[in-house]
Amino acid sequence: MRPSQKPGGPVQVTWLDDTVPHERAFSRMDVVPASGEIRNEERYGQKTLGGQLMTSIYALHRGSFFGQAGVIIMMLSSLMMPVFFVTGWMLYLDRRKKKRALAASRPAGAREGANAGASALADDGVLIGYASQSGVAEGLAWQTAGMLQGAGVPAQIQPLARIGEAQLGNARRALFIVSTFGDGEPPDSARRFAQQLMNQAMALPTLRFAMLSLGDSHYDRFCGFGRKLDGWLRAQGGVAAFEPIEVDRGDPGAWARWQERLGEWLGRPLVASKLDDARGFQAWPLVERTELNPGSAGLPVYHLAFTPPPGATWVAGDLVEVLPRHTAARIDAFLSGSVWASDVRVNVAGRDATLGEALRERVLPAAAPPAGIDLQDWLERLAPLPEREYSIASTPAEGKLMLLVRQARNSDGALGLGSGWLTHGVASGEGVTMRVRPNPGFHGPDDARGMILIGNGTGLAGLRAHLAERIAQGHVRNWLIFGERQAAHDSFHDATLREWLADGGIARLDRVFSRDQAQRVYVQDKVRESAQDIAAWVADGASIYVCGSLAGMAPAVDAALAEAIGADVLLDLSAQGRYRRDIY
Repeated sequence: MRPSQKPGGPVQVTWLDDTVPHERAFSRMDVVPASGEIRNEERYGQKTLGGQLMTSIYALHRGSFFGQAGVIIMMLSSLMMPVFFVTGWMLYLDRRKKKRALAASRPAGAREGANAGASALADDGVLIGYASQSGVAEGLAWQTAGMLQGAGVPAQIQPLARIGEAQLGNARRALFIVSTFGDGEPPDSARRFAQQLMNQAMALPTLRFAMLSLGDSHYDRFCGFGRKLDGWLRAQGGVAAFEPIEVDRGDPGAWARWQERLGEWLGRPLVASKLDDARGFQAWPLVERTELNPGSAGLPVYHLAFTPPPGATWVAGDLVEVLPRHTAARIDAFLSGSVWASDVRVNVAGRDATLGEALRERVLPAAAPPAGIDLQDWLERLAPLPEREYSIASTPAEGKLMLLVRQARNSDGALGLGSGWLTHGVASGEGVTMRVRPNPGFHGPDDARGMILIGNGTGLAGLRAHLAERIAQGHVRNWLIFGERQAAHDSFHDATLREWLADGGIARLDRVFSRDQAQRVYVQDKVRESAQDIAAWVADGASIYVCGSLAGMAPAVDAALAEAIGADVLLDLSAQGRYRRDIY
């Protein structure tokens, strides 16, 4: 029995039934002492196979998951460990040999790992530096390098984190493909470059450069980091080959202009390359939708689960891009009083559809189409609804793609487009059009070294996926620091987190509920309180992952971490990929 840390809170009872298959096959329930009410009862035999496996990692390793025969087989297998060591070493050597052969087979200018130093470029070569938060800028940098090499121009590609003063000073021609993170900030991996290299004077009189800057015009400081980098390069004597090309939320026209201007500057025809299109979008049936925080002081948060289409896969840290839709009721209200009925036939990208179906996918103007207008022309002028991105909360091994979505409200009180569609508009069993988007900037470490996961609100989604993936891999040095409003209402995934903690999958769990005491306490306060332990984990090789709100939590946690381990150490962790953030 485990008493609650909150007076009057439920007592967690854990027991083994007489017929359980092994010593870790626990059942659990919460009992309210005052009333005897039973909550959150979870019997081992009623869990899914995946749930039983997640609970039974120790028993699987010991063999007792399969009974006494499993223990004997596991004991005999352990006697073969010397053989496994020898064969494993041979496989490692073979894998290393193949990786070296693969690297050698790529063009010298395109070897990602061979450019870490300040090696000299050929006179006609181009240095390509990129700064990427979610992998988009990195992908465009590699596409650009491929186009240059196809035109016979040597290219050397590096993240900004690996470009030093000597390499930049030796470059004659350079391309910079950089994202802006949040409201004008550099991507995490480029923070050290921005704060150290860009705060010193350099002589770059022989450098000619071009800039492709990615951003989101919804932010006040649109393309802020790209503009700052452009200004700094010019101040050091660098000469821009042409004015920066700014890409607003994946604008394909800006990408086309980039290719055109590059070809003109280099005097070489480039084979055009397209930005990512609608490929990969599929219908994912909604199979679970549960409000997790009824009675909360905050807006409702929903657990959503979808059945993956055949072949769909992802890793912890990845995102889903959702194509939201207006509800049919919204379209009926928009067309009410109009001469145009929702069942009028129109053409949508070569397919026959009704006007109502077409409008569900588009940004609605202020007024319905008037009489006498060319309806097809009017429709084609409407922009498609923007995609919405969400952090994935599960792993493929769990058999479903899970999300945590908080409802948003517009100024008029209406539900936000994406959250409203997912939490209210879609019917159970209906397919939601979406696709997985790899997010390498938030992928986890591939070893057993520690991982400190910090987040708030629906940011728990990305952190939960990392925990599930690491626990399944047997990596259990995990520390979760999570914040919300009230324990009674906002303890998202409470049963799962308790189970992982009890089973040893989480080494430490700190949950901070800001409104459960007179003085507000937040995640950053727990970080400061735990500064000594965080520093010890980092010194032992741990990575730090932060997921949650850009406003408030993320900068406050960043400041608290800088106090705990030192600002320079935090910059080094960012450059090494050991401090990663998925914030929004």
